[in-house]
Amino acid sequence: MPLLRTLLPRPGVLLLAAAALLCAAANAPARHAARRPAVARDAPARRSAEDIYARRSIRAVMRRVFAWQVAHPVELNTRNENLWARAAFYTGVMAAYQSTGDARYLAQATAWAEGRDWKLGERPRHADDQAPGQTFLDLYRLRREPRRIAHTKSTLDAMLREPRRGREDWWWCDALFMSPPVLVRLHAATGERKYLDFLHAMWWDTTAFLYDPDAGLYYRDQNYVGRLNANGKKIFWARGNGWVMGGLVRVLSDLPRDDPQRPRYVELLRTMAASVSRVQGADGLWRPSLLDPQEAPMPETSSTGFFGYALAWGINHGHLERQTYLPVVRKAWRGLVNSVRADGKLGWVQQIGMAPAAVTADDNQEYGSGAFLLAASEMYRLSADAEPRRRFRAVPRRRR
Repeated sequence: MPLLRTLLPRPGVLLLAAAALLCAAANAPARHAARRPAVARDAPARRSAEDIYARRSIRAVMRRVFAWQVAHPVELNTRNENLWARAAFYTGVMAAYQSTGDARYLAQATAWAEGRDWKLGERPRHADDQAPGQTFLDLYRLRREPRRIAHTKSTLDAMLREPRRGREDWWWCDALFMSPPVLVRLHAATGERKYLDFLHAMWWDTTAFLYDPDAGLYYRDQNYVGRLNANGKKIFWARGNGWVMGGLVRVLSDLPRDDPQRPRYVELLRTMAASVSRVQGADGLWRPSLLDPQEAPMPETSSTGFFGYALAWGINHGHLERQTYLPVVRKAWRGLVNSVRADGKLGWVQQIGMAPAAVTADDNQEYGSGAFLLAASEMYRLSADAEPRRRFRAVPRRRR
C-alpha cells in the first residue's frame, strides 16, 4: 500500500489535471480554426504550381491532346502536299509511347503506318514526303520486319545515288526536321555509314545557305535572307526555327557518340538555345516573329512545342546547362498546358505558312499537337518525380 500510494496522484492533483484538460479541449477548436484557413489558402496554390510538372499530370494532358487530335483530323492533311503535317503529329505520338510506354500511342502509330502501307509520299526527293519514314523506322526498332522500312530505304538510296547540294533539295529550313532524322535512323537500322555522310553534307550546306551566325537563327528560305520587316527587323520565323531545333535533337538522338560531326551539332544546339531563350514571351510562349514580337503580337504554340522539346532534350542529355534552361522549359510547358482546352484541343497554332502571321486561340493543326507531344515526352523524363538527371557535359568547341 505505501508503494501504491506513491504511484497514484493525490485527489487534489487529479481535480486540477481534469480541469486543465477540459480547458484545453474547450480552447482547442478555436486554435485549430485559426490555423486552418492559412493551410487551405496555401495548399491549392502549391498543388497547381507542382502538378503540371508531375508525371501523372503530364500523362493526363498528353492523352487529352492526343485523343482530341485523333478524333479531329485536319482534312487538308490528307493531300500529299500536306503529308508532312500529319507525319509531324506521329513523331510526337511515337515519342509519347517511348517516354510513357502507353500502348494506345503505339497502336495508333502502327495503324497509321499500316494504312499507308509503310509508304512515303509521292515526291521521292522532297523532304516533306520523307517525313513519315521517322515513324516507320521507330516502329521498325520494335519489330524488325523488312517491309516496314523497305520503301523508305529504297527511296533514300535512290536519292543518295544522285546527290545534290543541301541548298537544292533542302532549300527551306523546315526540311531539317523532315528528312535528316530519317537518314540518321536508317544508319541506326542498317549500320550503313553512307546515310550519315549524306546527312552531314546536306545539313551543313543548308546551314551555310540559311543560317545567320549573328542572330544564331535560320531564315525560312533564301527569300528572307537579309530581308527586313515593316519595323526594320530581320525576319526569323518562330516555327521555322522550331523545325530546325526539333530536327537537330532528333538527329543527335541517334547520331553515334564517336561521330566526328557530333560536337558541331551540339554547338549549334547550344547557340540556338541561347538565341531563342532570349526572346521567350513572359507567358512562356514564343511569338511568330522571333526578333519582332509586335509583327504578330500573339502567342504561338507549335514553335513553343518544338523549342520546349529541344531545350528539355538538351537538359535531359547533358548538353544544356540545367540551371540556365530549366526555368525556360518550365515556363514554356506552363504556357503550352494553359493553351489546351478542357476537351484536349490545343489552340494558338499558326496555320500552314512560311512566315510570321496572326494566330487565334481557336487555331489548331496536327503538327502543333505533334510538337506538344514531343515537348511532353521530354517533360515526362525531366519531371520532378523522375530519375535523377545526368550532369551537364562539356563538348569541346570546334575551330572554324
